[in-house]
Amino acid sequence: MKYEAFVFDAYGTLFDVHSVGRAIHDFFPDKGKQISQEWRSSQIHYFMVRQLADSYIPFDIITRWALKDALLKSDVKFGDDIISALMAQYEKLIPYEEVHSLKEKYPDLPFTIFSNGTKSMLEPLLQNNKLSDSFSLLSADDPKVYKPHPHAYQYAAEQAGADKEEVLFFSSNPWDVAGASLYGFHTAWVNRHNLPWPRLGVEPDYTINNLNSIPGEKL
Repeated sequence: MKYEAFVFDAYGTLFDVHSVGRAIHDFFPDKGKQISQEWRSSQIHYFMVRQLADSYIPFDIITRWALKDALLKSDVKFGDDIISALMAQYEKLIPYEEVHSLKEKYPDLPFTIFSNGTKSMLEPLLQNNKLSDSFSLLSADDPKVYKPHPHAYQYAAEQAGADKEEVLFFSSNPWDVAGASLYGFHTAWVNRHNLPWPRLGVEPDYTINNLNSIPGEKL
């Protein structure tokens, strides 16, 4: 199968969202992992609720809400200075080790990031990691609809200038892979932790452990 567009989720797929745990640990020793996991869990839960309620709120606001609630649940004391410092860390998330070499390996493939994150979050993230030239950037904040709603993937296909059957979509998040598959994208689940695929009534076209190679493409 020849694909015309290669579209990547950002958080958890290209960038390790739990790398923020190091900064959390600096403020709250021994609670970095706990707070990071609660932050991510709440972040996903909150945007899903807003999507189901058809009441869009930008992802940076969702992320800030989720952080505050994660800190409250962890019973730590914090102020606006800590919130601002940890939110700033989302612009400095660490990419997985193979991400920097991806474009070098496949210089002729059109790589696009499509994320629920706002461009105000994503553009500094790419700049800080010297990846701005490797990916074009699409945000769900433009159509004001979150993945995994089909309208989000439709927007990505239109912006990529490809029919949905010509798109190969990569994500580490099963809910994202399922949504993209149900919309009609070909999908690759980046299963970095060798987890079982959940029973969602749909399967990814490919399951890979990392992004060292692109399915169907020769090095």
